[in-house]
Amino acid sequence: MFGAGSIGCFVGGCWQAAGLDVRFIGRKGFADDIRRNGMTVSDYNGWQKSFAPDEVDYRVDPDALADADVIALCVKSGATEEAAKEIAAHGRPGTTVISFQNGISNVEVLERQLADRFIVVRGMVPYNVAYLGDGRFHKGVAGDLYAGDMPVTQALAKAIGTSPATLNLSDDMLGIAWGKLLINLNNAVNALSGRPLVEQLLQRDYRRVVAASQREGVKLLKRAGIEPAKVGAVGPALLPTVIGSPDWLFRNLFMKAWKIDEKARSSMADDLAAGRKTEVDYINGELVRLADRLGVDAPVNRKVVELIRKAESGAPPLPPAALRREVLGR
Repeated sequence: MFGAGSIGCFVGGCWQAAGLDVRFIGRKGFADDIRRNGMTVSDYNGWQKSFAPDEVDYRVDPDALADADVIALCVKSGATEEAAKEIAAHGRPGTTVISFQNGISNVEVLERQLADRFIVVRGMVPYNVAYLGDGRFHKGVAGDLYAGDMPVTQALAKAIGTSPATLNLSDDMLGIAWGKLLINLNNAVNALSGRPLVEQLLQRDYRRVVAASQREGVKLLKRAGIEPAKVGAVGPALLPTVIGSPDWLFRNLFMKAWKIDEKARSSMADDLAAGRKTEVDYINGELVRLADRLGVDAPVNRKVVELIRKAESGAPPLPPAALRREVLGR
């Protein structure tokens, strides 16, 4: 697990619980935490597995990539190019690299730098993982991992088996990546709200902003001839209608169908809280760049990117109506 933060630790912990030989490579802060407290992974169904400190192989040196059979890449999107250089320098030629990252363009970066010596595979993580401190990583939203269907991922999926980090395979990973990106447009709104995921989703003004950004995204993808796949219970065409639906319908039907617990929050919210640069350029920004290539505008997603930039510089969270006015002008 290269770039083992919240997602990498949760997924790797689940895979280790399934019997795989897992090594984690990440930041010194996580290494120190796990050295003190061990690692505990849990999910919204009450499943939990704990490892003592000496049972977790967590390192900070990328030299540890040298004997990996599979490298699950979980670094933030802005660090993809540097991670590719580390893999090229330390990884074993022929190793499979699975990008479990947000956005679309990371795989293109990896292929440019690695495709001549490594097998690059697109992956997808549909859920949020909250870092709760003291070595605890909690999956608060339903969903399963996906990766491209090939012999090495078939063997990996079989070894993982049934798990909170089960791996599903698909021949349409680009469609799945775009479908997931449309869902991830909520990440920025969650971050701008300063609220837990459930609390944010229960406010229709926040959801109206998300729905508008998704509607804009669906139109752009159609114009570009890109077919996003259905990720989760609702397909891309219907997703903005569901998200923007009246409170009585959203609360009583859709929120009851989606498994989201009170600990869940978006990774972008975590980044803002920690004072880190967010991945907005690889989520809403992907649609802005697509619009630029098509010679059209994407005013909703462009405005969301602008507001996240202000939040990264210290702007306070926005209440529901204020965010709606800022983005939608009404």
